[in-house]
Order: sequence, then structure tokens, then C-alpha cells
Amino acid sequence: MTVAIEMGQTTAGAPAALDLEELLATRLLVQGNSGSGKSHLLRRLLEQSAPWVQQTIIDPEGDFVSLGDHYGHLVIDAEEHTERGLQAAGERARIHRVSTVLNLEGLDAENQMRRAAAFLGGLFEVAREHWYPMLVVVDEAQLFAPAVAGEVSDEARKLSLGAMTNLMCRGRKRGLAGIIATQRLAKLAKNVAAEASNFLMGRTFLDIDMARAADLLGMERRQAEAFRDLERGHFMALGPALSRRPLGVRIGQTETSPRNGTPRLMAMPEAALEDARAIILAAPPPETMRAPRRVASPDLLDQLMAAKSAALEIRPEPAEPAVSAEDLAERRERVDRVLRAILAQPDAGFRVIGVLYQEFVVRCRIEGLASVVPDLSEFRRMLTRARAGLGADMAGDDAWQDVSVRASLLPEDMQGVFMMIARAAKEGWPCPSDAAIARAYGSHSLRRARRLLTYIEEQGLIVCQLDGTGRRTVTLVELAWATAPGDPNAAEAEQGSLAL
Repeated sequence: MTVAIEMGQTTAGAPAALDLEELLATRLLVQGNSGSGKSHLLRRLLEQSAPWVQQTIIDPEGDFVSLGDHYGHLVIDAEEHTERGLQAAGERARIHRVSTVLNLEGLDAENQMRRAAAFLGGLFEVAREHWYPMLVVVDEAQLFAPAVAGEVSDEARKLSLGAMTNLMCRGRKRGLAGIIATQRLAKLAKNVAAEASNFLMGRTFLDIDMARAADLLGMERRQAEAFRDLERGHFMALGPALSRRPLGVRIGQTETSPRNGTPRLMAMPEAALEDARAIILAAPPPETMRAPRRVASPDLLDQLMAAKSAALEIRPEPAEPAVSAEDLAERRERVDRVLRAILAQPDAGFRVIGVLYQEFVVRCRIEGLASVVPDLSEFRRMLTRARAGLGADMAGDDAWQDVSVRASLLPEDMQGVFMMIARAAKEGWPCPSDAAIARAYGSHSLRRARRLLTYIEEQGLIVCQLDGTGRRTVTLVELAWATAPGDPNAAEAEQGSLAL
């Protein structure tokens, strides 16, 4: 069965159809300067083909996350996952045939390349029985397959370029149809661009890009000037899935829209010069100096890593002679002090658990506490309680047991945030700020902190309210504990005790 999706109209007014089955076999390249309508074209293509084929979008600017609400795409925020986690996510998405949007917004160029490469690797390396047809759309492809080395490391560039090359050169047999969009052909690696057999060329102004576009479409060099005159949303189409001859196409309307629309002119606000001066030239807020990352003593860690095959599989030392209950309690209190000392370091909230656990084990051994060192699972629970500011007395409180049960409904990495808010509510303290919540989660991102609160509220565990001054109050459902009003934008230092 042939499936033709309508991309819009030709310059003659006829429907502009794209053969979806042919596209799966021949791939597509879209080119056009910023503002030419590339993202609109991709959105139209994705919307029209969503009912027919699985899709994934590599989205460096978060433009396509709205597809999740309308078409059921799973939006994956790459900032929240490791490279290994994203590779596994790519494999599982392929196996279960789930359309996805990999949102790379908020990451620097190198981390965008690394995480995109990991996710594409998961799509590519899945077992043969799961080679289902899939459209793989890569927006701003020149970022992931650059023609020349840039400011990123060679390793990141090789990983990303290798993944893009696999997609375009070897992906067809695995059911992967690459659709790549770029602002400039000259910045895109030639071996990646050369694998596409279908082209949609939009407005461009530089001679080198016009010449390459004309060559790809089989047009004469003197005709290349036509690319300067194309209007927004107009493209020249060529390829077995589009047209056997260069054909002008006007892209149709879309049902969804990007979060950041095209800027529109608006009236300037009316303000007195003195008021503007007071606002613009007010004293800047105090700088929050981020402490330099403390590097653990290499000799201790090297000895530890050499003694064990894997840092996360550290085995306990041989059993020591039996000790009294009092001595055991005293040793556990010393273990708690070691954990508190580690968490007191300025960067402790932003280090991964594996690294924290390594340092924790080393310090315990130095203190002679090898016999009571908890395993990694118990360390995670200790870390959650410590970041929530829970003492042994509160952990044993009957009312707090209800909080622990509710926390268990959340993913493990969110439980500490919920417990921190619950503690503030129980004590009647101000609601933790976004900065304190982000630190408790192990992130610098205030946007992620707000998303966490929204997620916990959607699970029916809390209710968030803002008063007329913008201060936030959080109430725990059923328990009816409520925080005092707190400023979401308060500096972390003001609420640091809540974050730990």
C-alpha cells in the first residue's frame, strides 16, 4: 500500500504529495537559512506521517516538544539522563515502537553531541527483530555532523559524526530513515549530506550554499540565484519521494506550534525616564560564587579502584570480632558524621552518587569503620534522608512513616525533594526555594526544580499555591501539613539548611 502525505501545494496550486514508503528508503535533506521555514516543514511532515510510522526527533532547541501533547510522543529531557541511560532509552523506544522527542535544550554543544550520539546509538544497535521502520528527524544537523572541527572536543565530534554517518549511510537496512535539516550545507559533513536522495531547498543567500543546492537539485549555476527569492515556507523539491524534476512547494499549515514563536512587533511600554533609570541601573544582585569542584585525593581513590574490579561493587571487609550494641551504635553515629561532612562540601549536591559513594567508603576506612560501611542501596537511602534534613528522631516518628510511604510512590531520585518539602511543612518553615530544591535533586537547573514540583503535584501528593506577592506555599495532601510562604526565587544560601 502506497501512503502519500500532503506537504502543501505546488506553485501551480496542485497538492504536493510525499511518498512515505519511498522516503523510508531514500532519506531527506532540508536546507534553508534561519527564518526560511525549515522547522515548520519538519513539523508538517511529522504531523502528517505520525499515524503511519514511528518517529524520533533530535531537537536541540526544544521546538518539537509540543508533539507530545497532540500526537503522544514521549518527550525525553536529555539534561536529566546519562549517556548510558539515553542509549538504553533509544533501544527501548525502538523495541516498543514509541515515538520520541529528544529535547537537548539547556545543554552545551559538547553534551548535546554526546547525548544525541548515545540515543542514536541505541536506535541503531537494537537487535534485528526490532528493526521496525522509523523516521529519525535531526534538526540543525550541522551541530551533530559538522564539516570541520569546532570548539568541542575531538572525542565528542567523532561520537556524534559517527552516529550521524551510521544513520544516513547504514540506517536504511535497519529501518531508520534519516531526515536532516540544516541552515547551511557548507557546514554539514559531506558524507552525511550525500546519502540523501530527496531534497527540499529553501531560501539561502550565500553563494557557496546556493551553488551546492543547485548542484544537488541538478539545476544550472545561473539558476541558483532563485534561492534568494524564495519566500518563507517555500521550497524547491526534488527526489523519488517528491518529484522527478525540481518543483516549487509551499508548505501547508500545522496543528501544533513551537513553544517559541516568531517574534512579533508590539508597542513599547510607557515609562518615565527616571523610573527606567532606577530599574535598569539598580545595583546588581550579589553573585553566587560556585565553589571549584573538589577532586578527591587521587592516591586513595587509585588504591581503592585498583583493589576492586568496580567502584560500585565494593565488597565489605572481612568480618571483625563481635562488638557490643553500644559500640555498634557509636560507629554508626560516626558513619553519619562522615556522610554529613561530605554533604557539607559546596559541590556535594551536584556530584553523582557513584562518586559520592567512593569518597564515603574511603573516608569510612580511614576512620576505621570498614565493618559498618553500608552498601550502595543503603547509602542511597541515607543520602535521601540526609538531603531532606532528617534526623533519627524524625525518621522514627509515626507521622513521618506516612511521609515515607508517600515518598515511595515517586521515583527514587525525587524522594529526597519530597521529604525536604515535607519536613519544611511539618516544622512550619518557609517553602524551599527553587535553588534549594534543585540542589537537593543534584542539579543547577531552576527550571528542572519547577518541573519536579509540578510532577509531584500531578501525582496528587502536594498542592502548590502562590499568594499575591508571588510567595509559594506547599500543602501535603491528606496530612494537611503546610509550609509557610516562601520566595521561590530566594538565593540558595538563605535556605541552605533545607537543601541538606
